[in-house]
Amino acid sequence: MKLKNWIGGMLIVGLAASLLYVSPALAQTKPIEMTYSMHFVASHQMAVFGKKWADEVEKRTNGRVKITLFPGGSLIPSPQAYDGVIKGIADVAMSFQGFTRGRFPLTEVIDLPLAYKSGASATKIVNELYEKFQPKEYADVKVMYLHAHGPGFFHTKNKPINKLEDLRGLKIRTSGSLAPIAAALGAAPVALPMGETYDAIARGVAEGTVAPYEALEQWKLGEVVKYTAECFSTAYSAAGFVAMNKSKWASLSPDIQKIIEQVNKEWIPLTGKVWDDVDKSGREFTLKRGNKIISYSKEEEARWAKAVEPLMGEYVNYAQKKGVPGEEALNFIMGRMKQLQ
Repeated sequence: MKLKNWIGGMLIVGLAASLLYVSPALAQTKPIEMTYSMHFVASHQMAVFGKKWADEVEKRTNGRVKITLFPGGSLIPSPQAYDGVIKGIADVAMSFQGFTRGRFPLTEVIDLPLAYKSGASATKIVNELYEKFQPKEYADVKVMYLHAHGPGFFHTKNKPINKLEDLRGLKIRTSGSLAPIAAALGAAPVALPMGETYDAIARGVAEGTVAPYEALEQWKLGEVVKYTAECFSTAYSAAGFVAMNKSKWASLSPDIQKIIEQVNKEWIPLTGKVWDDVDKSGREFTLKRGNKIISYSKEEEARWAKAVEPLMGEYVNYAQKKGVPGEEALNFIMGRMKQLQ
């Protein structure tokens, strides 16, 4: 009888214990909600793709993480996005390092006019740069992944740029690290965010802009410019980031962190492809509108390249003063570009 009572008691204890124990995965009934501040407007393909990243994280975590997108800088203005993530105003943000010149001295090497040919190679290179040098400039956040757009060119409203001299004195909209490129080629930089560029060109505040082909369709700039100076020898790119608040990252379970890191890894080449796809579409868009794309002889391209050459040395000196290995980074990028392009 005592044995029977003892067995019964143990069964009750065991049942109670099983009811009290719930695995960590099952215990989380309410999803971890995150905010994602996006530089691009909702209709832009990069915003669409950012939403796909968020959806993929939600899918692979079986709904344990839910990320809400705030496009067009509606949660945090793009130039403040990085600081906004540090402060926790947004859990995740996508923006461009060039908005806060001097904040990312090593990564600024990406923005030089290094004759980029594609967004895929630029995106691959900026992530390789990050992995190789592990720059301290990102110490305040958890980097998801970096990206960089395809080749950037000059686009003008009324004046075709048939030769380098045609840029002289033209009011060209720039932002961040693009101003020195425009100035080196003789233009007059006008600092404006991309979201104000359409109206600025339409009203004559600016006579043109620097941007990849993507902007002609995604930002509708092909409606207000007529000419594109397709000079590859001075084609620049611009580094962008997707970063998460450090405390938010630390609060996630190791299995969720592992899932997100795997999605991030997959998103690097996918993002590079998106940049190239929107460039191709933007080029077609401007041609269909009857706009003209101007190409150049090797001799003319060489003249443009020579005009921006001093920017490389200036960057190396600047990086040295900032205490980062700028010359090594520049040589690394140029070497990788030869291999990839």
